[in-house]
Amino acid sequence: MQPRLNIITLGVKDIERAVRFYRDGLGWPLSSISGGDFAIFKISTGTALALYPRHLLAKDACVEDLGGFGGITLAQNVSSKEEVDRALSQAVSAGGALLKAAGNTEWGGYSGYFADPDGHPWEVAYNPLIELRQGKLVLPD
Repeated sequence: MQPRLNIITLGVKDIERAVRFYRDGLGWPLSSISGGDFAIFKISTGTALALYPRHLLAKDACVEDLGGFGGITLAQNVSSKEEVDRALSQAVSAGGALLKAAGNTEWGGYSGYFADPDGHPWEVAYNPLIELRQGKLVLPD
């Protein structure tokens, strides 16, 4: 299997509220294929974030929805400490919750966490060891 990730789907309690957060609050472009109980945002070339009712997503994946933390976080790398602070502020202004204020990390970067309205944790990080080109990670071999 090729190492590739095309769509991340988040299970949400209220699709309209979730769309407002990502589209209106964070300014992410909603794809025209969205509709009904499904929304999809283009977040970079070849990658998308989808929203789908949590109970239907669990049913589709044949798993039990236990609620709470699912053992995964999402992350967005940015090009400066100031951009981390701006992104966290925007997320909170849009209705997200600040989980961890931005600060220096043990790995030499700067990061903080917010949760979207459904509690999905997002890290916003500046990592001086990772190059960003037009918003895309360039990892060393």
